[in-house]
Amino acid sequence: MKRIPITAVGAEKLRDEIRVLKTESRPRVIQAIAEARAHGDLKENAEYHAAKEQQAFIEGRIRELEIMQSTAEIIDVARLVGTKKIVFGATVNLVDEDDGREICYRIVGEYEADMKSGLISIASPLARALIGHLEGDLVSMMAPGGERNYEIMRVEYL
Repeated sequence: MKRIPITAVGAEKLRDEIRVLKTESRPRVIQAIAEARAHGDLKENAEYHAAKEQQAFIEGRIRELEIMQSTAEIIDVARLVGTKKIVFGATVNLVDEDDGREICYRIVGEYEADMKSGLISIASPLARALIGHLEGDLVSMMAPGGERNYEIMRVEYL
């Protein structure tokens, strides 16, 4: 089975979401189903059908998260402190050479990637372009809108 890298923070978020789904969401939806059943005819009981749909979603999400957890390989980023070469777990400050905009991304596993939060997947084109480079390097990558050029300003492992 292919192991997927994940940071310790990402692994903890997975565990937390599983815990919340199992200990809070699942019991709540079971209670909602029981209450909806008490209202009688299930064929036209919208609350019952909504609760069953929610239950299916919760159970599916639990299965999905448990599979992620079983295939995850936790990478301890803390041991990389002092490393200047960009590898998995690096937080990288860049300047977009085309428009002067400063951006900051952390390279994480695909399970925890969230572009809006500045977390990019190790498999993303930008992360692949950055891997192995150092502070001060210029990096080019092909984006959907054409070639993008970045200067690496700082590399940190937090």
